[in-house]
Amino acid sequence: MTSRSVVFVGLGYIGLPTAVVMANHGLQVTGVDIKQENVERINRGEVTIVETGLEEQLKRAVESGNLKATTQMPHADVYIIAVPTPFKENYEGDLSYIMGVAESIAPQLQGDELIILESTSPPTTTRKLSEKVLELRPDLVADGTENPENKPVLYFAYCPERILPGKAMEELITNSRIIGGQTPRATEIATEIYGAFCTGELAPTDDVTAEMAKLAENSFRDVNIAFANELSLISDKLGIDVWELINLTNKHPRVNILQPGPGVGGHCIAVDPWFIVSADRENSNLIRTAREVNDGKPEWVIGKVEDAAGSASAPVIAALGLAFKPDIDDLRESPAMDITAKLAERFSHGTVLAVEPNVKELPAKLQGFENVEFAEYNDAIERADVVLLLVDHQEFKTVAATALAGKQVVDTKGIWR
Repeated sequence: MTSRSVVFVGLGYIGLPTAVVMANHGLQVTGVDIKQENVERINRGEVTIVETGLEEQLKRAVESGNLKATTQMPHADVYIIAVPTPFKENYEGDLSYIMGVAESIAPQLQGDELIILESTSPPTTTRKLSEKVLELRPDLVADGTENPENKPVLYFAYCPERILPGKAMEELITNSRIIGGQTPRATEIATEIYGAFCTGELAPTDDVTAEMAKLAENSFRDVNIAFANELSLISDKLGIDVWELINLTNKHPRVNILQPGPGVGGHCIAVDPWFIVSADRENSNLIRTAREVNDGKPEWVIGKVEDAAGSASAPVIAALGLAFKPDIDDLRESPAMDITAKLAERFSHGTVLAVEPNVKELPAKLQGFENVEFAEYNDAIERADVVLLLVDHQEFKTVAATALAGKQVVDTKGIWR
């Protein structure tokens, strides 16, 4: 068991579950977040995100004294950064959040600390992070560089998460983990930290390879989803049930086609491939094309809704699901959210009933539309002329066929076939 103190920066969908798991495995963890309200709630043992099993474990971590949250950056032996890395208009990574954390950490450093980046990032981001920290602290030096003045040494590593939202509390422990130290000693210290709670394999490598591995994982999934989505477009033109097609095709012992949907969302799969494309535009044709296929699927869905609404003067459209995947409250990069917003624009003469059972109020992105209402799903289906299924939440799977009788139905997930 390591006795090193840990500061976890960013208490969102990845940071909070990870900090909790670390604390419940005996590490002394301080979570840092910019939102005072979230800090106060966490210190009371109240969850700020929907994640199965998190609430009970959070209370245990807080009550044990191993986890506390703050808005102020303290000193620690290890800093782990899990903040957003969106992309800019040209699809290059926006590293401003990461560099902002570097500015907050730098004054606290004394030497011998390890700084770990977990945020999904373009290749060489960890290197840029270390350069930023050392620019702010020229009295320190990175491990592995020449040090004739014998300055205190810092260590840097990239250790990406690879968990499934909704199963984070389990997969944080059981999944394998890539440990990408800039030097062997950085890898060794990082392995000690993750080894305190991970039972999966801890695979050592360098930081740039680790960054690329994370991007390759999600790009692989994006390409395979794009194949399924492209099949759905072709099948629709040919009058084929794409879900039956995929089921039959997958009976081949070496074929496993994924399921199509309204697009691809979340902060990883919808973003990461662009980081590879921006790193090498000449050699990333397949990855770029897959992104374009998946990014184009929402507009196709909107077209199906327009066809279903026909010439109705004031259609009522129920948009079921706003999250980017089933049974969570994560709205980041959600195609369902984008589709709902665009429907509100296209059907300004009608009403859009936005349904998301995992959030408590209409998301900010939809609040500016006078024709959008936040609704419960049974009521929305009853009122609707067109029922659009965007996310296959458990609640929607129980909808009776009689409830859909007489409605125009656009089922992007195939659960009501």
